[in-house]
Parts: sequence; C-alpha cells; structure tokens
Amino acid sequence: MSINLESVDLLESKLETLIERYTFLKEENDILISRINKLQNLTAKLEYDLSQETEKYRLLKIAKTIDGSRTDSRETKNKINALIREIDNCIVRLNQ
Repeated sequence: MSINLESVDLLESKLETLIERYTFLKEENDILISRINKLQNLTAKLEYDLSQETEKYRLLKIAKTIDGSRTDSRETKNKINALIREIDNCIVRLNQ
C-alpha cells in the first residue's frame, strides 16, 4: 500500500511542477506577444513616417530643380516632362 501512496505523491509532485511551468510559460508568452504587438505597431508607424519623408524629399528635390537653383536645364525639363506624363496618366484613368 505504501508503494501506491508514494506513486500518488510522486505523481502529484510532478503534476504541480508541470502546472507551475505551464503558468510561468503562459505568462512569459503573454509578455512576448505584447512586445511583438508593440514592435509591429512601431514598425508600421516608422514605415509610414519613412514613406512620408521620402515623398517630402522627392517633392523638395523637384522644387529645387524647378526653382533653377541648379544650372542643368536638361534635368529640369526632364522633371517637368515626367510630371506632365504623370498628370496625363491621371487624366486618362479619370476618363475611363
């Protein structure tokens, strides 16, 4: 009979250990999921900010070229032609 009691005690002890490990790992998992969500939100915000700044840079570059601060008139003409083509494409899409 004592062997059965010892087996039950051993099983009970192992079960308690497993429950403690499970609880610890679940809490750790919750913390990690929270960190992942925060990092994903931060990444999305930074990607949006980067796209905004890239667009600002592109517009500033065009403005500087058109402004005549550069002596290369060919580049200015190319930029203007590119803008005209882009506007023409938009008009075509609107008419469809």
